[in-house]
Amino acid sequence: MPTGVAMRDVREQLFHAAERVLLRDGPSALTSRAVTTEAGCAKGVLHRHFADFDAFLAELVLDRIARLDHESAALRAAAGTGTVADHLAGALTTLFESVAVALVSLVTSRDELRARLRETTPTGVPLLMEATAMIASYLTAERDQGRIAADADIDALAPTLIGAGHLLFADREATPPDAGAVRKMVTTVIAEAVREP
Repeated sequence: MPTGVAMRDVREQLFHAAERVLLRDGPSALTSRAVTTEAGCAKGVLHRHFADFDAFLAELVLDRIARLDHESAALRAAAGTGTVADHLAGALTTLFESVAVALVSLVTSRDELRARLRETTPTGVPLLMEATAMIASYLTAERDQGRIAADADIDALAPTLIGAGHLLFADREATPPDAGAVRKMVTTVIAEAVREP
């Protein structure tokens, strides 16, 4: 885009451009030049809206973390309906088929980015920690419905589901796992805790 032409929703355009670069080329290819080229704008546009490139990346991750709030609310609202395994498999697929796997790779590969994100996610891997909280919140809602055992260790189940889900989807080069593989993993993890007829 030529300089001087107004861009609408600059942040979102830059975020979407960064996601496309991440998904296509991986975290090592993500530079301010790659993002602005992908967005079709001058490099200075990014630096007018963000203090530096790591500030941009931190805002990108935080924006994607904030989107989990909507998914978390919808998942909790589904408690007591359908099956626990189907809800969990669907949530994990939605999470990891998105740009989440690439963002996790980005966070783990950039020390400065991780340091900035420690302000909001003091422990663990940002995005995965919030996703774990989403799964734990849902499992708690199902426990309240009597569909998860009262003595189930939700603090162990939630990170186990997130970790196993992440491993299923982690290979950017391979075909994503099919629904059956995700559901099999979920049913194995929750087998001792689920109390559905």
